Amino acid sequence: MGKIAEINHVTLIVDQLEEAARFYEEEMGLEPIPAFVFDYPTAFFRITDTTQLHLSEWEDSRSFRGHLCVRVDDFSEMYWRMKEQGRIDIEPWGKVRRLPDGAMQAFIRDPAGNLIELTSFPGDEIDPKIFEEDIYEEGLYVSGRNDFRGYKAENATLYHPPSQQK
Repeated sequence: MGKIAEINHVTLIVDQLEEAARFYEEEMGLEPIPAFVFDYPTAFFRITDTTQLHLSEWEDSRSFRGHLCVRVDDFSEMYWRMKEQGRIDIEPWGKVRRLPDGAMQAFIRDPAGNLIELTSFPGDEIDPKIFEEDIYEEGLYVSGRNDFRGYKAENATLYHPPSQQK
C-alpha cells in the first residue's frame, strides 16, 4: 500500500495577494518561484528544495486554530520583528513557549489572517529577554478540555529523525 512520502506544498488562502506575497518574501525570507498560469491570483514560494508555499487569493473564511508550522533560522530575530509588527497571536494556542523538547514556539498572523507557528530547533540559542516578556509562559498550552485522546508521550518532540523505512 502506498503512503505519504513528504509534503510537497501548503496552500494558504489570502484576501490580498500582493500584500501577502510581499510579507512572505520580505518578512519570512521565502524565494518566489514560477507558478502555473492559473486564472486566479496565486504566488508560489520555495521553502526547501522539495517543499513550497502557495498563496491563492479567494474570499474564503480562515481557520482560527489551523496553522502551518515553520522552523525559522533565527527564532529570536523573527520573534522581535513579528512582535514589533503586532503579528504575534496568543489567542488560539496561548503564549510564546519553550516546548518540553527545547524548541521555541510562537504563533503569528500573516496579512490575510492565516496562523503561522514559528519554531526553532531544540538547541538553538534564544535571546533570554524573550523569557521575561509578558507574552511568554513556561510549559505546554493547556486548553482546559481534559480530553487526552491521541498519540502522546512525555518525551515527544517536533523534530524526528528521518525514517529508515522505505
